[in-house]
Amino acid sequence: MSELTATRIRTTAVKLGLPHLAETLNQYIQRADEAKMGYLDFLDLVLAEELAVREDRRFRSGLRTSKLPHHKTLEDYDFSFQPDLDPRKVKDLATLSFVEDKANVALLGPPGVGKTHIAVALAVAACRAGYSIYFSTLDDMVRNLKAAEAAGRLANKLGTYLRPSVLVVDEVGYQPLERAEASLVFQVISKRYEKGSIILTSNKTFSEWGQVFGDEVLATAILDRLLHHCDVVPINGHSYRLKNRLQAIERDTDVA
Repeated sequence: MSELTATRIRTTAVKLGLPHLAETLNQYIQRADEAKMGYLDFLDLVLAEELAVREDRRFRSGLRTSKLPHHKTLEDYDFSFQPDLDPRKVKDLATLSFVEDKANVALLGPPGVGKTHIAVALAVAACRAGYSIYFSTLDDMVRNLKAAEAAGRLANKLGTYLRPSVLVVDEVGYQPLERAEASLVFQVISKRYEKGSIILTSNKTFSEWGQVFGDEVLATAILDRLLHHCDVVPINGHSYRLKNRLQAIERDTDVA
């Protein structure tokens, strides 16, 4: 291929919004020459590489806007430390069939067992698969909705929690809510019902949610919609944070 032709292809690629092709054309040509590719194989190579670049760009952009506290994956999770948790159950969830079905996931257990880690890992997997995701603690969501309601912008703010394919609601039950606050949560849950997935973490059993939401009837209404299509994953093991803290103390003691 002449340099004039290559230059023309680069210019056309930029106009078509294919900057990666424009930057790496010479590398593609070299690979094609070395592999003695035919025209169709060369075209397949270029398109596949451009698609991979775009998907990676979309994935990274999705993570940036997701508000996730970290980007841990299931590969980072130590299942051996939680022997009562069946890894197959969590890995089945990572196939994202629940997202496709617009169903929910509830991760229940005491603090420190890795509920948020798993929730984030499932959200990261969903983002990589092309789904939009958003993360919030329950406390932050309620505070933002209350502020929007006071400013007359509740409908607009609700969209933040209704638009994503997957909404992660972390730390349900750590702070009890007033009835008006619980009503805002109900609006999110009910409007997402069978329209989008929720992944939530909670340190409370469902029987305690009446106390969490300050109203048994409202809590029942929330649970009715949440649990209709929901995988419940109890994690009743030891705290990772406590384990790491104890290990640090032991190291400091050994050094001393």
